[in-house]
Amino acid sequence: MNATRPKPERADVRLQLTLQKAVNSPGLPGKAELHRWLAAALAQSAATTVRFVGLAEGCRLNRAFRDRDYATNVLSFGYGEPARGETICGDIVLCAPVLRREARAQGKTLAAHIAHLAVHGALHLQGHDHESPRAAARMEALEKRILAKLGFEDPYAGDA
Repeated sequence: MNATRPKPERADVRLQLTLQKAVNSPGLPGKAELHRWLAAALAQSAATTVRFVGLAEGCRLNRAFRDRDYATNVLSFGYGEPARGETICGDIVLCAPVLRREARAQGKTLAAHIAHLAVHGALHLQGHDHESPRAAARMEALEKRILAKLGFEDPYAGDA
């Protein structure tokens, strides 16, 4: 994200959210929860689709767009680079079986892990990345701050 871009007032930030569940997986959050989590991560208005997928679709998308032959936890697809004040448009794809496996392995609730990766995806849509150690540290600090405001623990606690 461009550091010189002023942040709008929170009341000016709007989120148009579409939720798709392409996989039958109990315990996934509903639209209201996702809306709350994503809205907390936005510095400008957005029109976003969140799609929960299974392993086959997750693998297919990761292969097609990242040239990696496995299903990953989250993929973000931004559409264009909006000017200041314009609406961010993009998709966040969450692979339910991967999220479930990771949450269990990390001793986290599924909701906490999905909230983290939804926020992570929303930050990517706004131009944040973790390609360098400095960018990764900035993005992790933002994630921690946003998740704390939402009532979730540090998602990186326990990482070595």
